[in-house]
Amino acid sequence: MANTAHLVRRQSSRDLNPQRSLDRLEMKEMRGRLVVENGSTSLSYNYGATNAAFDDTSPNTKIGKVTSASKLAGSTEGKAMFQPEGGGEERESWDSKLTFLLATIGYAVGLGNVWRFPYLAQKNGGGAFLIPYFIMLCIEGIPIFYLELAIGQRLRKGAIGVWNQVSPRLGGIGIASAVVSFNVALYYNTIIAWCLFYFVQSFQSQLPWAECPQKYFGNGSYILEPECVTSTPTQYFWYRTTLMVSEDINSPTSFNWKIAVALVIAWILVYMCMIKGIASSGKVVYVTATFPYIVLIIFFFRGITLRGCTDGLRHLFTPKWHTLSDPVVWLEAGTQIFFSLGLAFGGLIAFSSYNPVNNNCSRDAIMVSLTNCFTSMFAGIVVFSVIGFKATMSYERCLDLRNATLAAWEAASTTAISAVNPLTSTAMSNAMPELPECDLQKELDNSAAGTGLAFIIFTEAINQFPGAQFWSVLFFLMLFTLGIDSQFGTLEGVVTSIVDMKLFPNLRKEVLTGVLCLICCVISMSFAHGAGSYVFVLFDNFSGNFPLLIIAFFECIAVAYVYGLKRFADDIELMTGSRPHLYWLICWKYLSPLAMLCILVASFVQIAMDGSGYQAWVADKGVTERHEWPVWGLVLIAVLILVSVLWIPLVCVCRMFGVQVIEDSEKAWFPASDLREFHGIVPHEVTTAETLLFCIREDGSEGLCCPTGGPASSDEEDDDA
Repeated sequence: MANTAHLVRRQSSRDLNPQRSLDRLEMKEMRGRLVVENGSTSLSYNYGATNAAFDDTSPNTKIGKVTSASKLAGSTEGKAMFQPEGGGEERESWDSKLTFLLATIGYAVGLGNVWRFPYLAQKNGGGAFLIPYFIMLCIEGIPIFYLELAIGQRLRKGAIGVWNQVSPRLGGIGIASAVVSFNVALYYNTIIAWCLFYFVQSFQSQLPWAECPQKYFGNGSYILEPECVTSTPTQYFWYRTTLMVSEDINSPTSFNWKIAVALVIAWILVYMCMIKGIASSGKVVYVTATFPYIVLIIFFFRGITLRGCTDGLRHLFTPKWHTLSDPVVWLEAGTQIFFSLGLAFGGLIAFSSYNPVNNNCSRDAIMVSLTNCFTSMFAGIVVFSVIGFKATMSYERCLDLRNATLAAWEAASTTAISAVNPLTSTAMSNAMPELPECDLQKELDNSAAGTGLAFIIFTEAINQFPGAQFWSVLFFLMLFTLGIDSQFGTLEGVVTSIVDMKLFPNLRKEVLTGVLCLICCVISMSFAHGAGSYVFVLFDNFSGNFPLLIIAFFECIAVAYVYGLKRFADDIELMTGSRPHLYWLICWKYLSPLAMLCILVASFVQIAMDGSGYQAWVADKGVTERHEWPVWGLVLIAVLILVSVLWIPLVCVCRMFGVQVIEDSEKAWFPASDLREFHGIVPHEVTTAETLLFCIREDGSEGLCCPTGGPASSDEEDDDA
């Protein structure tokens, strides 16, 4: 952090450019005098707020260059460390590079990796699904992840501040991200509350979902609960004990105080982890980001030793090539990539804004994205090894029941044949009983996504493990840690945006975070009643999906057609020392927007053709049936979508008529000249490919493609320092 005198100096230096030049000359002269005995330049003090924990490993770094000697202070083992000349900023920063990576991985790797990817893979062609999955990762996932990390690190603000600085007319993109993050945080913590409830229940001597409960009568007699017998113990515990589910969304039953208490505890835990901003959540991610991997590894070794695990893995990865011609497969692959990486929420932009200006964001984007995808594949192996065991056990029980039924029928037939009346014996011998259908493939197909996989199918498999309580505790603690660090990133996008907008300039960040968590906690009580799970499904399906696709589409448009591709590439070169490959520029300008537009249109077409609804629990049958959304549900869906995306055109129209919705704050600190000298960057000459593909002229402007008039001059960039 800069001291008070330095802050005053920064504020006054905007109108004192000559004084700044003198200051820099004086600083260079002072640094030149700091010479050790061997003649090498050395500094004992780190100037500015750049975090020394981030080492620059750019191949373009000129370690032996005399003109860059002042930038190489503190270098160790041949690695140069960037030290700006007297620059600094008041923005908080990560403790270390590891903290940032763990926070970003924890944010990106969430519940969807465990309970949605395995289901989508086995449903959409097994191993063949990996082809559209990785294609979408390359043209949609990594490019947008890279874009958000780079723009946040360059402009050093939250989502609202970033897009308002790109263009005041595009400030609505940031507001839309904040609104979506708020809506998603409302219902996402409900999952954490469910995990907490199951986690506590796992400490009982016998798991409460292992057997059907008993129904007692007034005379002291009892029977097993008929609804549980009709379904399964895990289904009954989930729908009746946990959710206290009603028959449909229009008829909520009594208030579910158990889930309400769990929600309050979940929000308190989230607030305690975020109370000091990244200073507190950065410490928590060391546990929340690593613990799920430990548990997955434990379950992996347990799963591959189970009987039937090979059947489950074969079912998951056996390719069904004909599915590649189905547009729905490509749609679901693109949707899964998009939401599993947490794009367009604003959390990635907020996280990267706390990085040093010379952090290698391109390497981070590739590493975190690939980690997320391979985590999904590893989780799929773990889940389907256990599901294969569960299916095998169900199949064998079915065979035992079938054989017992046949044996009983044969015994009855033998007795009838030896009876006196031959006519009766013939009739009895021909009365074949109805036998259960035993099909291992059908059992393997009977998987589910989301809550059905976690709270019904997987818990049913855990019931059959020796020491089931231990495995249940591990599993739901893993789900809790997977969910809560994703919740950090989601809420951080909201908090950072509010701070950057200066809506409450005199309110401390920890107080603002507490008020936000309290508001979310109160609203989330709408999920703690009989119809709450149906409202949860509505929020899950519509509060994030369509708005996030629209927001990410406009993010690409903002960077490629407003900020300018050459300007953005120049910024990345300044920060990392290397220019982004032509492939990334093609993705940002053409491939990524086109992919998101196709997914958006295809999703609307699919809903128009198939309709939209929810699965309601039918107590008499012990199954779920599809119900259509009521009129008020459709209105709520429209509100959830429009309340976020309408900010994009609204802010644009307001700025066109001179109405200022977002305060035009000053540019953040960015030492462009220091970075240019540190990396030894020379002006980039526009190539023929850039001219043909992106309309970039020789003077650096992008013509009709870039309304801002091309890249900012060096003088303008130096003003930010």
